[in-house]
Amino acid sequence: MDNLSFDKRNGFIWYNGEIVAWNTANVHVLNHGLHYASCVFEGERAYNGRIFESQQHTKRLFDSAKSLDMEIPYSQKEILEAKEMLLEKNSLLDAYVRPVVWRGSEMMAVSAQATKIHVAIATWEWPSYFDPEQKMKGIKLDIAKWRRPSPECGPVLAKAAGLYMICTLSKHEAEAKGYSDALMLDYRGQVAEATGANVFFKMPDGKLHTPLADCFLDGITRRTVMKLAEENDIQIIERKIMPEEMAEAEECFLTGTAAEVTPVQSIRRALINLLTNAIRYAGKAKAKIQIFDDHSEIVIDDNGPGIPRDKREEVILPFTRLDNSRNNQTGGTGLGLSIAKNAALNHGGELILEESPLGGLRVRLLLPL
Repeated sequence: MDNLSFDKRNGFIWYNGEIVAWNTANVHVLNHGLHYASCVFEGERAYNGRIFESQQHTKRLFDSAKSLDMEIPYSQKEILEAKEMLLEKNSLLDAYVRPVVWRGSEMMAVSAQATKIHVAIATWEWPSYFDPEQKMKGIKLDIAKWRRPSPECGPVLAKAAGLYMICTLSKHEAEAKGYSDALMLDYRGQVAEATGANVFFKMPDGKLHTPLADCFLDGITRRTVMKLAEENDIQIIERKIMPEEMAEAEECFLTGTAAEVTPVQSIRRALINLLTNAIRYAGKAKAKIQIFDDHSEIVIDDNGPGIPRDKREEVILPFTRLDNSRNNQTGGTGLGLSIAKNAALNHGGELILEESPLGGLRVRLLLPL
């Protein structure tokens, strides 16, 4: 895919029932969709000239429009035919397909009953959403500070443009820290999704666990993966998943039209290391995650042997400096803590060791958002 700005490309766009040249498919700056986010869209992929689940995507487009009190002035059949026609017109076999619906310029206030409903469809080459090299290794996810909202806050099951504002903010922050994407929690503090994809975890029970899609988009690729898993005798568990449960996951991957199926290498590696070690080496362990306005705090308590107050920095420091002679003296104690401390410092955070109410060690990992 070339790096041309999307308004300067060659080809054709389906615009309100007509095929127009790409560079003439324009809207006025004073339109309701731009100012008040009265806009819904779809993301679809074509493989070898066939649009994957085109009917499901079209139905969801119409459902989303209805959720935003917009009546699309075309039938679903007309939209299906327009997508196929546009692929052929642009001579594309493997492509991304973007239908979009928005309110026009007839009214410029919160009320918009008299605005015209516009529809456009664009197609272009988009080989991979994530960097192909990173995707092969597995991407790294940050944990976003923004949360998916309650169903009482808006039409959360619609693919509405306004719902993606916090996704853009979260992805920008993640990429600035060196991550590929961000994992978002919901308004209850439960695992929700990535910024533009659903998430699955393979747990020790051999089953695929995925968050219940009750406040975010139930992706079409998500449903396809669930169907394929069941056809291959892999049980799917849809449930509420708390962040600390991710430490037990054996595998993780994202699903979405743009992301397709993308493996995840790590989610805040320091968090996983700490939780895994606490669970593995202590007789009893528990974890708690709190997300504040400017930082997240992860607290892990165990009932293991602990570390004496005067030895805590000494135990961690040798591993931070990777001094092999001193490593041998400590017999390996503190390696996970050292990794976590380095990760925290690299991200402007800190790691604090305290006595645990369980009798062992309390580890507090503070990470800025």
